[in-house]
Amino acid sequence: MDVYRLVIAEPGWGATEIAQKLGLTEPETRSALDRLARLSMLYCAGGAADVAAISPEVGLAAHIRRREAEILGQQRELAAIEAYTAELTAVYGAQRARHGNQGMELLEGVNEVRAYLSEVVRNARGELRAFLPGGAQSPEALEASRPLDEWTLLAGVRLRTVYLDSVRNDRATTEYAHWLAELGGEIRTVPSLPLRMLIADRSTALLPLDPEDSRAGAVVLRAPGVIDALLALFDLVWEEAAPLGAVRQQSTGRPSQQELELLRLLERGLTDEVAGRKLGLSLRTTRRMMSGICSRLGARSRFEVGVLAERAGWL
Repeated sequence: MDVYRLVIAEPGWGATEIAQKLGLTEPETRSALDRLARLSMLYCAGGAADVAAISPEVGLAAHIRRREAEILGQQRELAAIEAYTAELTAVYGAQRARHGNQGMELLEGVNEVRAYLSEVVRNARGELRAFLPGGAQSPEALEASRPLDEWTLLAGVRLRTVYLDSVRNDRATTEYAHWLAELGGEIRTVPSLPLRMLIADRSTALLPLDPEDSRAGAVVLRAPGVIDALLALFDLVWEEAAPLGAVRQQSTGRPSQQELELLRLLERGLTDEVAGRKLGLSLRTTRRMMSGICSRLGARSRFEVGVLAERAGWL
């Protein structure tokens, strides 16, 4: 900047005079003049000894336009790289989820889940284990399941299913369960189930992505360590479950297993509606059950129910 000012102030000066004035060496001064010339701020007619200043509006404007064009080109290149990166990331993620990771596969939407479920059941050769929470099933859903279940059992596949205790109060579901049992299916019930699950041939498990929304899709698991853990969970629940035809023994004055599970769910902070849904019960039945528990304990509030239930050794 100082060199440019001297060129303007002293039009006849060359590199030697400018260097002496600014206390620079001549090579330093000539280098500064060369930079100004590249910026189109100087006109050199006969080398560094004969220079003339050019208006910054003219010289720098051209330089600014060149730099803007360079920056615009770089921005376009970066935008193209970002778009390409996003596309490749999506492809990589999808392939990794479906094929790259042999232990897991994602199924999107209820139709894809149903198609895969049908395929797994038909390809089963040894056994199928299932948790079916949600309570009573509609007659339409039961009829839709009948051909596949019949084909599976007649093919010699062992079928073990755990329902909720609440299905014992639904005629259509219990009739279907008894029909399964006649064909060789094994049916048991428990007060509550941790999630919906199907395990085929001790090698493939199908679980919901969202236990609260079966339409969200599912995940297929094949990793041996995960399968072993799910098999252990099934065996634990199966041992505690009661055969469908059996009557649960209940001590006088003691709550049923279903009532105990309701208390545990409410103790965890769940609402009557959510707890009832996990037990396969309507909100009205859930509240009626809770009212009966309150009466037997002599409790006047929900808080008192928890205290008295713990004192009685129920929890």
